Amino acid sequence: MKKTFKKEERLCSKRKIDSLFHRGSSFIVYPFRVVYLIASESEALTPVEVILSVSKRRFKKAHDRNRIKRLIREVYRVQKNEILYEEVNKLSVHLDIAIQYVGKEELDYEFLFVKMNKALKQLVHEISS
Repeated sequence: MKKTFKKEERLCSKRKIDSLFHRGSSFIVYPFRVVYLIASESEALTPVEVILSVSKRRFKKAHDRNRIKRLIREVYRVQKNEILYEEVNKLSVHLDIAIQYVGKEELDYEFLFVKMNKALKQLVHEISS
């Protein structure tokens, strides 16, 4: 599969986002908080939809928030196919995910890469059980 992150993979629906945060489960792998909701609906074009967020309270300047979101988007994009998509396709479910950055400072790419790997593996473990 191509390592892309298209519009169809982004969670944009306000209704879905509200239900994700009201009915979803969560866990923390520092510096990420992952909120997920498993749905059996197959109306979506992709098996996983993701929303990324960085706190405006912790990072006042928009360029800091945008840089962190760009790094998170990149580490997710590179790893999603090998770790997450294989398991979701096996289970034939639809997954909505929110990845929130809860760190207090901007971290480097290598650290975020390792932690995203750990977070995705934990997410696979949680949806499998």
